[in-house]
Amino acid sequence: MKVIQVVGARPNFMKLAPLHRALSDSPIEQKVIHTGQHYDAFMSDIFFEQLQIPRPDYHMGIGSGTHSYQTAKMMIGMEEIFLQEKPDWVIVYGDVNSTLAAALVCAKNNIKICHVEAGLRSYDRTMPEEINRILTDQVSDLLLTPSIDGNENLMKEGIDPQKVILVGNIMIDSLFWSLDWINKHPEVAQPAFNLLNKYQLKPNQYILVTLHRPSNVDEPEKLEQIINTLGEISNKTPVLFPVHPRTQKMLENLKLQKYPHLFFETPVGYMDFLFLQQNALALVTDSGGIQEETTALGIPCLTLRENTERPITITHGTNQLIGSDFDKLRFELNEIIHGRGKKGRIPELWDGKTAERIKHIFIKML
Repeated sequence: MKVIQVVGARPNFMKLAPLHRALSDSPIEQKVIHTGQHYDAFMSDIFFEQLQIPRPDYHMGIGSGTHSYQTAKMMIGMEEIFLQEKPDWVIVYGDVNSTLAAALVCAKNNIKICHVEAGLRSYDRTMPEEINRILTDQVSDLLLTPSIDGNENLMKEGIDPQKVILVGNIMIDSLFWSLDWINKHPEVAQPAFNLLNKYQLKPNQYILVTLHRPSNVDEPEKLEQIINTLGEISNKTPVLFPVHPRTQKMLENLKLQKYPHLFFETPVGYMDFLFLQQNALALVTDSGGIQEETTALGIPCLTLRENTERPITITHGTNQLIGSDFDKLRFELNEIIHGRGKKGRIPELWDGKTAERIKHIFIKML
């Protein structure tokens, strides 16, 4: 059996790594396509090094562009590769444009498609990721869900239950593996150590921030409100903000008040961010993956979005939706600072063994 795994943006790499390692110990032949949807090397290629994944067999180098442009270019390129390689299965992850592009090409060419992290829904169709999720699930032959709400969503949409399997959250596999690696090889997170020393930050005594979604960073007035709120909080507890390139471009056009304990930094590597996250008092974010990681680590998470495709992080975990309610953001951060942050529990099958479960599914097919 030959499988091709498709990745294209930062979240995909952490999902690919554990399954690639698991399948390496099996008779299954595997190849990797990196579409290059994230064209910034620091935001993509570094993950192959840190997560110890072999370099991709194909690097398409698609780069930036509109959603339609990216998806069309990827479809054209992947169709050529699939017809040449003749895979038995194509495995896609999450909800980026690369995911949908691969799924559509497979559907048109009668190639079986497996969607890892299937069934997640925000029910907000203004988000391109939601469209990618819905369409990918509709054409997939095997839908592997990270949590039971994914199964429930797919049943409501009429997906054949025979195609759907709850396997757990593969992001948590990478989280646990990486934290174990950092503990054994602390030098891999040396830049993170250096940042804490640079700003004299102590474990569990700083707030970590990550923002990149257009709904937060593309509107100057809203972004300024976010920064000012974080700045006010930083007077009580330091705030560390590794700034995404998209966000940095917007910040350069704002005349912001100076806050001595709000620290802006360039993006950090995956291992470095995990180290900073593990030692943070709380996270403020608009990232889906971080909502999951903080739930697994038991760290309070405040999400600057009106909805989430990962509601289990709210019902079971440490996550809270803040939306654009900056009074609520101030209140919840103050609660956390005073030891009254939300407590949670780890959802079913978020145990670091999801990749092994997926491997056994494919082994049975042999």
